[in-house]
Amino acid sequence: MEVEIRHFRAFAAVARHRSFSRAAEELSITQPALSRTVAQLEATLGVRLLERTSRRVEPTDAGREFLQQAERVLAAFDHALTTARGLGVLRLGFSWLLPAPWAQRTIKDFEASTGASVTLIRTDDWLEALHRRTVDIVVVRGDTAVPEPLRTIRLFDEPRFAVCARQSPLAGRRHLDWGEVRHWRLIVNTVSGTTGPWSWPEESRPRDIVETSNYDEWVETVAANRGIGIVPETARHRSPHPALRFVPLTNAPPVPVRLVHPPDGPRLLIRRFVDASLAAVAG
Repeated sequence: MEVEIRHFRAFAAVARHRSFSRAAEELSITQPALSRTVAQLEATLGVRLLERTSRRVEPTDAGREFLQQAERVLAAFDHALTTARGLGVLRLGFSWLLPAPWAQRTIKDFEASTGASVTLIRTDDWLEALHRRTVDIVVVRGDTAVPEPLRTIRLFDEPRFAVCARQSPLAGRRHLDWGEVRHWRLIVNTVSGTTGPWSWPEESRPRDIVETSNYDEWVETVAANRGIGIVPETARHRSPHPALRFVPLTNAPPVPVRLVHPPDGPRLLIRRFVDASLAAVAG
């Protein structure tokens, strides 16, 4: 049997994770299939690369030496693919304002390191966009459950702010407590909003709700003083609307920002974009 690149990836993943289950999850294959692939590699090479016990998996001396060589092969292979895909495109979906400066740093570093480009696609329904394959990866705010088999990477949290019209009584307040929101009429973006009645326990939820179906409708409804809204901090820094006033929220849970992608998209480009995203967060 010839050794293929999948054998290198399988062994390297198990050796790094010291676990067949975690390696199988990373590679999006079943654990039995992963075990067979590693066993095929060992049989072809005629050497045991991994010591397996009921509690752990450890590389043998030969396995540690082979891991170094395998990682060099994989790095060279990935570099060759990246070079060949220099005109490749990664489609990044988002429902409204991208977090700054994270988005700009991530896109710049990704394009510089891969030669590929990022196309930005506005989509209010990110789940439908992933199912229809109109995007490769999406920026998702909030803690909405992500269905299997989609993959999720949590990046960071954003503080929440209340937003109101300048003529609203709230505009004169220095802050608003999260527990006080229920006493105000709440404007909700039901499609891509990050805050709604679901954000509070049943007994403390706002009862007076005005629903909108996209970000622009939501902004104009708040600006018309039909109620107040709740948004991540990004909107405070980047909203140009002159009729809005942003008020700090105290005791409000932050808004998680995540990347979500399918397991069978352009895997190399997605992995490189995730790496750039995490580096931008750390930097």
